[in-house]
Amino acid sequence: MDIQRMLLVVIFGMSAFFLWNEWQKVANPHLQPAAVSTTPAAPSASAPAAPAATSNAPVPSAVPSTPATSTTPSASSAGVPAVAPAAAAPAAGERITLESDLLRIVVNTTGGVIEEADLKTQKGTLDKSKPYQLLQNNPPNRLAVVQAGLLGEGMPYHGTVYSAEPGPRTTDGADAVQLRLTAPITQGPATGGKVTQIVTLKKGSYVVDIAFEITNAGQTPLATTAYYHLLRDNKMPAGESSMVPTYTGPVVYDEADKFTKLSWSDIEKKKSKYVADPANPKPPQKADNGWVAMVEHYFVAAILPPDKVEREIYAGQVDSNFRIGVKITPPAIAPGATGRVDVPVYLGPQEQETLDKTAKGLDRVVDYGIFHIIAEPLFMLLSWLYKIVGNWGWAIIVLTILIKGVFYPLNAASARSMAKLKMVAPKMKQLQEQYANDKQQLQVKMMEMYRTEKINPLGGCLPILVQIPVFIALYWVLLGAVELRHAPWWGWIQDLSAPDPWYILPVLYALTAWVQVKLQPPAPGMDPMQQKIMQMMPIMFSVMFIFFPSGLVLYWFVQNILTIIQQWHVNRMLAAEAKVKAAAAATRR
Repeated sequence: MDIQRMLLVVIFGMSAFFLWNEWQKVANPHLQPAAVSTTPAAPSASAPAAPAATSNAPVPSAVPSTPATSTTPSASSAGVPAVAPAAAAPAAGERITLESDLLRIVVNTTGGVIEEADLKTQKGTLDKSKPYQLLQNNPPNRLAVVQAGLLGEGMPYHGTVYSAEPGPRTTDGADAVQLRLTAPITQGPATGGKVTQIVTLKKGSYVVDIAFEITNAGQTPLATTAYYHLLRDNKMPAGESSMVPTYTGPVVYDEADKFTKLSWSDIEKKKSKYVADPANPKPPQKADNGWVAMVEHYFVAAILPPDKVEREIYAGQVDSNFRIGVKITPPAIAPGATGRVDVPVYLGPQEQETLDKTAKGLDRVVDYGIFHIIAEPLFMLLSWLYKIVGNWGWAIIVLTILIKGVFYPLNAASARSMAKLKMVAPKMKQLQEQYANDKQQLQVKMMEMYRTEKINPLGGCLPILVQIPVFIALYWVLLGAVELRHAPWWGWIQDLSAPDPWYILPVLYALTAWVQVKLQPPAPGMDPMQQKIMQMMPIMFSVMFIFFPSGLVLYWFVQNILTIIQQWHVNRMLAAEAKVKAAAAATRR
């Protein structure tokens, strides 16, 4: 009876999810992939804007100080440079490639924008012969870049044209490689000085350090603010299935609020406290800890300012794109001195061990749903098993067996309850026929029979309710672990994160689920037609499993096999007990 109810709950729940998902597409069209405009929009007082990643806009000032026709763009209400005047033609800067053993990035000398980031150890989703591309500047198909700059009169920003200093471009034979981009300070109190943007790539790391060295050639202390942000469209990653409920978008972490997701609509409608809104002014979101990131399934781009350094977190919409970032104000730079701001940026997969070592709380970008506290130790156990067996598929199977073993007492009690119900099924049918026209009396007689036979009608359901959080947590572990991406199991399963290419596992799941239903007693009051419908449900449910990652289907298939074995064993035990009781009763007579 419990498997029948569980199937109904799961099927209705999944149906509700898919209906809600489709409704979201209609009600919130901004959630769908949108073409990225290549024409800069005019500055808006209500929403910060930014130039295209390769624009050659003039340098910004910290606050609006000139008319719109001036060649100096103003800052947005968030204090980050707004777009250049429409007359300013974009300049395609030199694209410089830096490579390490893990990363290949492309930096544009216009603004020092990181326009591409290839993860060399991760295969592409659509073309596995190429590395996965986390960042790219390819509107209208895809836009995801890292921009950084300085605020203040004469300071270079992400539209400034830098000059690249010569030097190595790969980590071959070295632990790190640096790209130094320089720009003069041509106006303001620091005129005659220079700014050097330094992009550092280290061997064996997914972290890219972006630093600014600022030389003050003026006669007074120089105050400036550095900003770093991620600019991205709101499209799902290429090849990502809308059937898989994973999160794509900006997130914020700090010690006060912990992990916070910012939906595209919250930014668009200025509902977030991080988005400037002149109609509803909000205090700056300042802290001395925390980071911001753009998350997608399996991967993350995160800006990670050092702890104990005050930062202001901001978010906003830029044309049809979105950005989230931090602003950092270093101490004033004395005349003739050089100041430095240094912020690391993580561009890589959501590998738990790597994230744990990189920044506090960064492991939270792995989406484990509402049962995160259960999912984390489950993943740790799965990883430990993988180190022993050397294959993620077999590790999933062993983990399923271990979980089944832990819950054996509960499952055994559930199986005994269901087996007893099946044994009294003939008596149940007699009662249903005898009191077919008196439902109230039928319920009374059924309860009397339950007491006489010592059967708890909820005995099959309660153990499953206790296990549901574990099942859900494990579902999210198998769905969100990048370690399973492109990981082979055996035979035809060469990617546990992708659907079964031959549909064998969904079919096997359907067969085992059908056997489970056959082993269960019919629910009280269920007519033959309803029983047939229940027997068809596993086939209906397996259709949805066609679209699920094969690692998930493998787990459910093994879970079903173990449940069948356990139910068969309990049925035999109860049948043997019944024979012993019958023999004892005959002896007494």
